[in-house]
Amino acid sequence: MWELIRANKRSSIVLMVVMAAVLLLLGFIIGMAFFGQEGGLFGLMIATAIWLILTLISLSNGDQILLAASRAKPVTHEVHPQLFNVVEEMKIAAGLPAMPKIYIINDPAPNAFATGRNPKNASVAVTAGLLGRLNRDELQGVIAHEISHILHRDILFVTLAGIMLGSIVLLSQVFLRGMFYSSMGSRRRYSSGGKGGGQAQIVMLIIAIIAAIVAPIMAYLLYFALSRRREYLADAGAARLTRYPEGLASALEKIAGDPSPQLAAVNKVTAPMYIVNPFKSKKQMKLSDLTSTHPPISERIKILRKLTHGASMKQYSDAFTEVTHNKTVVPVAALNAKEDVALRQASAEAAKKDRAEKQMRQVGDIMRRVNQFIFLTCACGLKLKIPPNYKSSTVTCPRCNKSLDIPRG
Repeated sequence: MWELIRANKRSSIVLMVVMAAVLLLLGFIIGMAFFGQEGGLFGLMIATAIWLILTLISLSNGDQILLAASRAKPVTHEVHPQLFNVVEEMKIAAGLPAMPKIYIINDPAPNAFATGRNPKNASVAVTAGLLGRLNRDELQGVIAHEISHILHRDILFVTLAGIMLGSIVLLSQVFLRGMFYSSMGSRRRYSSGGKGGGQAQIVMLIIAIIAAIVAPIMAYLLYFALSRRREYLADAGAARLTRYPEGLASALEKIAGDPSPQLAAVNKVTAPMYIVNPFKSKKQMKLSDLTSTHPPISERIKILRKLTHGASMKQYSDAFTEVTHNKTVVPVAALNAKEDVALRQASAEAAKKDRAEKQMRQVGDIMRRVNQFIFLTCACGLKLKIPPNYKSSTVTCPRCNKSLDIPRG
């Protein structure tokens, strides 16, 4: 596993260097377009400043910003004991140095993501819809996938790469919008600079416009390509940690086929973090394209279900090549590691068929606990759910008319 982590770090560094080069080159070209040959250095400084400011914000509070943007709320063990137990199991299996913080998103669309700066400061967020639809083995598969992202150091990469991408897009948008609003002034400036100087300036301006349009597109494609690769590796890690690939395969199948509306609190920056593309699309189950943040779900499921004799990285690599007919995504160093990961059987709880309706009834109660509702059980057996903004110190049971005291604090 350490070979995989080292290879992952190397690819992350390469990506960051390439994206940094794109950002700085864009700043340099825009500076020259606006201020002539001497303006290139100024543009370079502006681009660097934008990137440094956003990176500092990302490193200090990036995970909390992403969690807040996703409307995730921290929960305690009492809210959902099974979720905490599964996260703890996968934390121990992965050998993480600290227990990830656990969050729930009040949304019926099933999905999950991990974020944080490193394995010591990581968080896992799942939607209420996910908890309501998956059995224990399926939930374990999803959590193992997210724990694998933490173990592989993907969480910091996603944060920093997202910030780098945001810097490139921001710089491009500022330049293009500035050109739109100052086009008349620019033409007067170019015409007054002499024929030769004016023509050179116009050429630089055209190059800058092309760069401002192309640079974000190239950065997006590069970012998405590596995001897809990391999803495959996290699937491989999940199969290895749980020793039950069918758990994750079944979970992906349920998530893909879920009829719920699109996840409400999601945008292009946070989308790559999720286990499945949160943007609803008829194509995501079958097709893959350059602009997708995730591999096709059907492909991921087929690979996992090919793991019938073991769940090692080598066996995942063989299954990946057989299904996709592409070169493996698993680093060579990880393939050379000799390991035997035997599969286990489905748990007794997961084998039960009539769990879905009961689980969906529990989702509402889970989110009420997250939102600080108070639960009271009357002597007649009726369960009352008191919202946090209820002001009275007592409540009357609608079944037996008994007055109940509401505990506060």
